[in-house]
Amino acid sequence: MTGGAVGGGTGGVIRVLVADDEPLITAGIRTVLESAGGIEVVAQAGDGRAAVEEALRHRVDVALVDIDMPVLDGLSAVGELRRRLPGLRTVVLTAFGAEPNVLRALQHGTSGFVLKNCTPEELIHAVRAAHRGDAYLSPAVTRMVLGMVTPVEARRRREAAERLATLAPREAEVLGLVAEGLSNAAIGLRLNMSEATVKTYVSRVLTRLRCANRVQAALLARDAGLPPGGPGTTDQGSHPSLRTSTQ
Repeated sequence: MTGGAVGGGTGGVIRVLVADDEPLITAGIRTVLESAGGIEVVAQAGDGRAAVEEALRHRVDVALVDIDMPVLDGLSAVGELRRRLPGLRTVVLTAFGAEPNVLRALQHGTSGFVLKNCTPEELIHAVRAAHRGDAYLSPAVTRMVLGMVTPVEARRRREAAERLATLAPREAEVLGLVAEGLSNAAIGLRLNMSEATVKTYVSRVLTRLRCANRVQAALLARDAGLPPGGPGTTDQGSHPSLRTSTQ
């Protein structure tokens, strides 16, 4: 079966695949998501290979994929899904002990990363954010990712700085606030812009930097040494969150 258009739902319903080899977790996720309204779990899978097949069969909008699965692991499944269904959004599910996989998943364009012990509201938010094209990380995962990003070597920092040099001053300022973890609404308040204008700036920044989502852009900003808040601010050493509500 070959890839094609993603999403077969009507009336704005988000069509979701849940892939996890633990049936109890799958059932719980389904209950949480479908209780929210506007989300329908149209497919389930117990291994990575089945996840790919079910996503292709049902043309889902968002795939929730566990990392540790038989036959084909979750990250390999995500990679195959991105190749065969480029418009599909993926949110990775994991237990807290899977730190080495987090950065790898994000670098491959995963739309979200959620811990299995997250709240129902957080899971729903992650699915809706992914469907909009935003990136979402659980707060604990955000701290984990930033702790994993060690000081980069000179060449990598130089390459990142060269990419950021293509941005106009205002775009760099917006990127700094994205890296700080602010939503479009919060950036608008900080810079006295409308949310629609901020969204335009963010989209332009992602295009110029060739980043799939805000998380990748924030990591690139960190590599380049751009302080949170943009040029002219003092690096505070941490970002409170990479969560976003709108792109």
